[in-house]
Amino acid sequence: MAAEPHAADGRNPGSNLGSVIARDADPATLAIVGIGADGSATEHTFGDIDARADAVARGLLHHGLVPGDRVALLGVNSVDYVVSVLGIMRAGLAAVPVNFKLPQPLVDYVVADSGASLVLCDGPRHAQAPAGIPAIVFGSPEHAALTAPTGDSGPFTPYAPGEDDLALLLYTSGSTGRPKGVRLCHASHLWVVESRRASTPLGDERVLIAAPLYHMNALALILLTLACHAPAVLLPQFQAAAYIEAIRRYRCTWLTAVPPMIAMMLRERELLARTDLSSVRAVRMGSAPVSPALKAQIHQLLPNARVINAYGTTEGGPVVFGPHPHGLSAPPQSVGYPHPAVTVRLIDEHGQAADEGVLELRSPGLMLGYHGRPELRPFTDDGFYITGDVFRRDENGFYTFVGRRDDMFVSGGENLYPGEIEKALERHDAVQQASVVPVPDDIKGTKPVAFVVLRQGIAAPTESTLREWSLTQLAAYQHPRRIWFVDALPLAATQKIDRRALVDEALRRLVQ
Repeated sequence: MAAEPHAADGRNPGSNLGSVIARDADPATLAIVGIGADGSATEHTFGDIDARADAVARGLLHHGLVPGDRVALLGVNSVDYVVSVLGIMRAGLAAVPVNFKLPQPLVDYVVADSGASLVLCDGPRHAQAPAGIPAIVFGSPEHAALTAPTGDSGPFTPYAPGEDDLALLLYTSGSTGRPKGVRLCHASHLWVVESRRASTPLGDERVLIAAPLYHMNALALILLTLACHAPAVLLPQFQAAAYIEAIRRYRCTWLTAVPPMIAMMLRERELLARTDLSSVRAVRMGSAPVSPALKAQIHQLLPNARVINAYGTTEGGPVVFGPHPHGLSAPPQSVGYPHPAVTVRLIDEHGQAADEGVLELRSPGLMLGYHGRPELRPFTDDGFYITGDVFRRDENGFYTFVGRRDDMFVSGGENLYPGEIEKALERHDAVQQASVVPVPDDIKGTKPVAFVVLRQGIAAPTESTLREWSLTQLAAYQHPRRIWFVDALPLAATQKIDRRALVDEALRRLVQ
């Protein structure tokens, strides 16, 4: 029978990321309202979450796992999922949240690549657990036995991690190849939690989380709410009507969202008309820039809310930019001024420092590297992480996202960033959302085409009039050669636009 880990070699159990819940705060206060798939709700205090995480840690060690082992998680958002992540880390194991929306061969690949020796999952995802690896279903008799009292008493003493001990192994979506395991240590994300806690205290907020816990956005946020002793409302996954109803029912004050989520909310016109959303005080937008048109719609939808345009990556963490040190107001689409503990630089296509180029950053929140991928070199020789994201810096030091270097394409010798074209299209009063992708062209090599979601209640332009209008906003070589109107844009599992699906759809339409 494995014993509880203990502090050794001067290590501090308090440096375990699984111990983010403040021990000196009231354990009887509400921590999480867990919403089930059927809309049912259960309330859990901080003391309950803490005790259950300790039980998971003890159970995993008594199950025979040892510090350094990996435990995969397959499931929608749930309180079981949250306490499992905490317990795994407290035991000195590494949590491996798996994107269950990936095709089964990629789910199998991620679990195998991570080296996971156990899978914890919910019932509907049990069938996705790879064969040959033990799987325990939340709420099953086996899960109850895993977390049952063992005769040990008192608070569990968390594993005291060293500098390179993994807390989390998060896999990227694989949009540019097979998924990559991002190795995150305890120290880096404790720094993230404490930095965000200092700049964004959430103690007086009620936070709504609907993004998947297998991605950094939601996972970092639930750790922050636990550290701030702030109540969180946890939806199993994003669904526009359920999201709107959760805001109303629980008077949520703080949201995170990506543009497609807001776009889907705006389509629920009848529900919005009868729902009071005045409780919302802040919306943290990430994954894509917030256009002026979208920002105006958010303010109309949530009149009491300030909109935070945020930036972060799995590899570099969510703490990169913040307010200007001299109190200057950020331009509307800027993500802010570099955080004082983060060093950033922009490198142009010639490898030179510039005011526009690929963002490189160095901070205490960086990953250790990619798991088992020595051929990948994500860091420069002097320790900067190469994000692949292109930014522009203005005269006051504010940074604005231009586009993904991977999304950039060349048309007739000109570099085109879809994001810039999309922002221009979204300035049209009738355009709700736009997504631009490249298609082959005999003369230019590639050319831009666009898919557009129109705003309801506004006279719709024709394709030709919108193309002509785009020429007043863009250089001639940037304007979309074709524009198709669609009811919604396809989303990948991250709630980002699925550009690969749009390229396939564009090619299909062009041959019709």
